[in-house]
Amino acid sequence: MSEGLLLIGASGLAREVVAAGIAGVTGILDDDESRHGGEFAGFPVLGPVALAAERPEQLLVCVGPGAGRRGIVRRLADAGVREDRYEIFAARSARIGASSMICAGSILLDAVVVTADATLGRHVVVMPNSTITHDDVLADFATLAAGVSLGGGVRIGEAAYVGMNAAVRQGVAIGADAVVGMGAAVLEDVPEGETWAGVPARNLGEKR
Repeated sequence: MSEGLLLIGASGLAREVVAAGIAGVTGILDDDESRHGGEFAGFPVLGPVALAAERPEQLLVCVGPGAGRRGIVRRLADAGVREDRYEIFAARSARIGASSMICAGSILLDAVVVTADATLGRHVVVMPNSTITHDDVLADFATLAAGVSLGGGVRIGEAAYVGMNAAVRQGVAIGADAVVGMGAAVLEDVPEGETWAGVPARNLGEKR
């Protein structure tokens, strides 16, 4: 990070990252023109997201929804921004097992625990107090809200969202772009694009 770091998105997630102690931030990029020239979370808002392609800093996409992060990364890739421009941020209080892998652009906030042989893809966001256990795989742009607990061998698909305090049984797969509601107990696979909630979790489109 010799050139510094730009946060992309003047968002709640950006404020979480700042509060968790990220270093080297030189500014924030956001497409809301009303923010340009002002400050957010104590840092100057320098201009639109597209400006990232013209600047030398490392980048961290601080947009909450996984689909939103995916859209920004694709836009910047089309503008020539390489994957090695993206920083990884793990709060000092996060615990990451030596055999686990965290990929570019991912964010792990306070008190996150990642145990053994887990893999977090690109631009994954894990909110405070979540637990990721052995052999879990989180695909690119997945999001775990605060307090999520994953059993061993869980698979979370691309841009899927798991809501606050949800628990996912070992070996379960959650499909790409699926949504799991807060407090859910997920005992079986969640298909791609579906929304499940409840204890035990069920497809919200099904009759109970």
